[in-house]
Parts: sequence; C-alpha cells; structure tokens
Amino acid sequence: MISRASGDGRVCALTFDDGPNGSDTDRLLDFLATEGIRAVFCLVGSAVRKPGSARLVRRMVADGHLLANHSMVHADMSEWPEARVESDLREAMAAIRDALDDQRYPIPYFRAPHGKWGSTERVAARLGMESLAIGSTIEDWLTQDVPTLRTRLRAAIRPGELVLAHDGGGARSGTVDAVTSVVRERLREGWHFTLPH
Repeated sequence: MISRASGDGRVCALTFDDGPNGSDTDRLLDFLATEGIRAVFCLVGSAVRKPGSARLVRRMVADGHLLANHSMVHADMSEWPEARVESDLREAMAAIRDALDDQRYPIPYFRAPHGKWGSTERVAARLGMESLAIGSTIEDWLTQDVPTLRTRLRAAIRPGELVLAHDGGGARSGTVDAVTSVVRERLREGWHFTLPH
C-alpha cells in the first residue's frame, strides 16, 4: 500500500476523493493548472457517469493528473465477497475509461471507500492497481467552513504526507477555497507538491 509522497524534505502529495463534481472540480483544476501541481483524483464511477463529468475526467488526464478507482458506488466493501468487489471495481474502471473513450487507459491506483479495505486491496492488485492509503485528512465531509479547513490543511501538510481532501460527494467550494489559499502559502515557503510514491 502506498502511503508516502515522492521526494525528500518539504514534499507532499495531494489526493482528492469522491469526484468529479461540476464547478468545484473545475475550480480545483484551474488552481492546480495555474500552480503547475499534479495530483491524484480518486473517482467514483457513479459520479463519472453523471452528465458533464466525462469532460472533467478528460481534463484531469490532459492536465497531467493521475486517476484512482474509488469504487462504483462508494459503499463499504470490506465485508463483500471478492467476486462482488471485483465486479464493482471493474464497473468503475469501465466508467472512467468510457469517459476517456479509451478502454486501455491505465488506472494506477485504488482507494477503498471509507478506508474500509477487506479484500479490496488484493482484488485491486489483481486488476493492476496499487492501493493508496488514507493519509492526513482534513475531514471536509464534516464542514465546509473555510477557516476550519485552512487550519486542518495546514496541520495535514507534513513532509512526505499524502493529504486527502474531497472535490466530490457534496458541495466542496469551501475545500477548494482552503486548498487554494493554504497550498499557495506552502509554495511560498518552499514546499513541493509531488505524487504518491
């Protein structure tokens, strides 16, 4: 399981779960493009299949971001039999690849919904995906209060850490605002935002 950002010193990897999600994802992608930052987007297949989402997935790839399978329906799969897990992950992979119009597009990572793994890591490995650990999270599913999220994000950004925030699963404008301001602060302090290692 991958649990660290690549590089040494003031490095951190940004990961975003539960999207894509319309304007929140668009604004986040705008910011990352402006700063030249690559991230990992952990996509939920049912969100990918929503109208307008294929454009966002294509933009992620065009901007150099990496994709992760975050399941089809974002359910706790830890007690599921392996055959059901595999069916779900294959369906989510198909949704992502349909959005890209490329049935061979590599999806390098998997992250289990709710951090509940069960057999999912083993199944994901059989399907060619490495599992991403749940890193430092800002718990943005509990609040979208920007000052609170800024404080949590400042604490989450530590050397070598995977940072987990959300661009989907609900309205995430507060998350995008917090990421924009705090990441800019850290860039001014000499931090580098890399990819998982």
